[in-house]
Amino acid sequence: MARPPRFDTNQLLDAAVRRAAVSGPAGVTMSAVAKEVGAPSGSVYHRFAGRSALLAEVWLRTVESFQEGYFEALEADIDARRAGRAAARHVVAWSRAHPQDAALLLYGAEEFGRADWSEEHLHRAEHGQQRVRTALAALAEALGAEGPQASECVTVALVDLPLSLVRRHLRAGAPLPAHAEELAEECATALLGTLPTGPASPKTAPATN
Repeated sequence: MARPPRFDTNQLLDAAVRRAAVSGPAGVTMSAVAKEVGAPSGSVYHRFAGRSALLAEVWLRTVESFQEGYFEALEADIDARRAGRAAARHVVAWSRAHPQDAALLLYGAEEFGRADWSEEHLHRAEHGQQRVRTALAALAEALGAEGPQASECVTVALVDLPLSLVRRHLRAGAPLPAHAEELAEECATALLGTLPTGPASPKTAPATN
């Protein structure tokens, strides 16, 4: 019977997250990840075709983990405003629960070598981005918000604003304050209250494909 692999993909990606949190994308190399878990370099090459694949996988796994909780927050309440507030709160709560992953997301996909990603990895990235766009558009529609200004307002309230709160503290090397979730929710509430609206429509769940 073949022996099970000592180091699985998730262990190696966890190590890559730790390296990225300390040293940024430049610190995520095949040898550094192998050293982090005490594995031979061959174990990393067995799981990933090269450094570009490793960078793509660690970035996408982290983003997809965040997005799944974000979509759950958006879908959890039939009331669009409460769902929006929950989504803004999730950005901070997830970052508090996963500080190393959140530190990784301080960087962009380009800094994780997107230009060299495979077509499969690029497709996964675009699929996730499209799901977010669809979800936010559905929320804006449920709020009765019309026009590009209203759509931009929803994105700022539920994405840009809570992320900026997280980034300011993480980049300073400081923990998120206890009131951060509440502040993100309050700011989202205030900003959504400025939306120019038309007739409201029933809230629908975001598309998943």
